[in-house]
This record gives sequence, C-alpha cells and structure tokens, in this order.
Amino acid sequence: MLERVCILGATGSVGTSTLDVMALHPGRYEAFALTAQHRVDELAQLCRRWKPRFAVVGTAAQATHLRQLLAADGLATEVLHGPQALADVAAHPEVDRVMAAIVGAAGLPACIAAARAGKKLMLANKEALVVGGRLFMQAVAEGGAELLPIDSEHSAIFQCLPEDRRQWAQRIDHIVLTASGGPFRTRDPATLHAVTPEQAVAHPNWVMGRKISVDSATMMNKALEVIEARWLFDLGPDDIRVVLHPQSIIHSMVVCRDNSVLAQLGTPDMKVPIAVGLAWPERIVSGADALDFLKLAALSFEPADAVRFPGLQLAYDALRGPEGSTTVLNAANEVAVAAFLDRQIRFTDIHRVNADTVAALIPGAADAASLDDLLALDLRARSQAQARVQSLSEALTR
Repeated sequence: MLERVCILGATGSVGTSTLDVMALHPGRYEAFALTAQHRVDELAQLCRRWKPRFAVVGTAAQATHLRQLLAADGLATEVLHGPQALADVAAHPEVDRVMAAIVGAAGLPACIAAARAGKKLMLANKEALVVGGRLFMQAVAEGGAELLPIDSEHSAIFQCLPEDRRQWAQRIDHIVLTASGGPFRTRDPATLHAVTPEQAVAHPNWVMGRKISVDSATMMNKALEVIEARWLFDLGPDDIRVVLHPQSIIHSMVVCRDNSVLAQLGTPDMKVPIAVGLAWPERIVSGADALDFLKLAALSFEPADAVRFPGLQLAYDALRGPEGSTTVLNAANEVAVAAFLDRQIRFTDIHRVNADTVAALIPGAADAASLDDLLALDLRARSQAQARVQSLSEALTR
C-alpha cells in the first residue's frame, strides 16, 4: 500500500534527500505533508513536484505568500502555519511515517506529537532527545511509536542490533560513535580563534546545513549524539565512546559482551540511513554510491582531542548532571552557533558560551517535569547564553 509521509523540514538537506529516495520508488510513497520554516519559494517548488495534501510554514505572512504561489499553479495543497500546525500534520491520522528533520529545539513539540500518535518516526532531529530526553521516550512508549534513528551514527548502531529491542541490553558492552573530526582535525588549536564561518561550514566529507556543519567543526554534533545515544539505546555515559575516523566509512560500532565488534559501513551519504528509515525492516534502493573496497584507502582511528574539541566533555558532564542540563547545553549551543555565523563572536567563543551557560544555569527538579517546563528552561538558557554572547561581542569590538 502507498505510504503517506510527513516531512518536517522538507527544504533542508535531510528533507530533500528523503524526497530523492522516495522518488526512486514511485507508487510506494506519497508526500502527504511538507513543511519549511523560512524557505517558502523552495517549498513551493517541492509542492509543485509532490502535490502534498498539506504544506506548513512559520508565519501567517509566509502562508499567504505560499498560497499565492500555489494558487497560480492551480494546486489544491492546504497551507497552514505555526508550531501547532506542525504538530497537527505530524500526528495526522492518515500519516504513516514522519521524517523529523527540523533543526534545533523547535522540532520537539511536533516530534512528541508524532510519537504520541504512534507514528513510524524517523528521527533526524537529535535535539528532540537532547532537550526532551525522558519525556520524549515516554511519549514513544505510550503512543506505541516505532523510533527509527536517521543520524548516520545512530542508524549504524540500530542496524547492528537485533530487531527485538529486548535483546539489546544482553548484547551491548558499549558502543563507539565515529566522528570525522571536521575541517579542523589537524589544525593547530592555537589558531582556531581565527576560523571564519565559511571555513567552518566546509565539511570535508558530508553535505549538511550550516548549523550542523559548524557543530561538526566544534564536535558539538558528536556531543549531542552522545546524549541522543543515551536515550535511544538506554545506555549510561560510560557505555558511549567516541573516536575520530577521518574517512567516514565506518559509521559507528557495537562492541558486544564477548568483545566481538559489529560495524555498519558505507559511503558518506545520508540517503542510506534515510532509506533504512523509510523501509525498515525491509531494504530498498537508496541512490547512494556503492562502497568499493578495492579503492578504499586505509581506515584510521584517532582519539578525540580534548584541547581541540572541548565541547565533547560538556555532553558527558550534562548527562551526569540534573535532568534538564542537556536542554541548557543545547539551547546555549544554538545561540552560540547563530552568533558565530552572524560574526558576532569568534569560533572559540562558541565553547565559552556553552560552558559558561551550563555553569550558570543549574536546573531544578521542576524544570524538567513537563514539556512546557523544558521549553521554559530552554528560553531561560537562551537568554543566559545571549547575555554571554553580548559580552563577548562587545569585547571583540573594543
């Protein structure tokens, strides 16, 4: 039967790659709802191609503009706007699968709505677990949702484990998340203060959005993935390890209790984990290039340099801290990366903002009791981080 897919964040790199994979399987998937926060013209182009039932944008003004664009083509797509509309299409009774590809904490409410509605939830929005953690996993359990990780590292771990999740704890000794090291893996740490936004977004292996590319350069993406892995696989911080693997061929590994190692390999292309999420437990054509073992260079591994990548330790500290600490870390990082991309602060200031915000804002028990509490904590953390950005920006211009 035709599967109806809702893509949250359809104009981003994961969203467009999802549509590329779907296009390889005509008659199997329907784009039921497509959403975008800002890129209205790009969303209009996707609507012309896919003719979804619903399209969702951020504001009323954007919705009016999109309606005008679609009306000119005679399309019957219903245009909605705002956070509640995102949650509504994600939980729509006719939706089978949801691709959660909104970047940042903004995607959490819609992810929880999809989980509570029992959808097959393809999770590319790592912040849903970094911010929501326990509450998000409760929604998955209570709604009977099927959670399918899309980050290449978490998809790799998922693919190495039995389909019966009850067997996971019996198999795993620990997991190893691989990281490319980004564009500054070999650069002198003393020169990182001079890194420009253009240099930071130029990832050597992966094609990603600007925010995620900066996170890769600072290793904060791996820090967030450590937190995500804690919830996805129900592991303690000591059971999640990180190594640098510059070639990005081994996407992550499971070390079993007998010390055998299971790994998932492939070319660095998000279409593979997307195809896994779209068809699991089946396997379908992804459109990614095949891995040619005869042309592979040596596969190498290195420790994650704590001097070059100080943000990674923040994830482990936050996991061991009060519930809500990871929410604070994520909010601070979103503010800091946006400020860096806007040239308000230096590259090395991203870590300063993150570390200082986490140190200044210690969550209490009431800060993580509900989704509204977590979102309120998120706002407080953003305010704290923005104040730190302001002080660093002023110092930079003196």
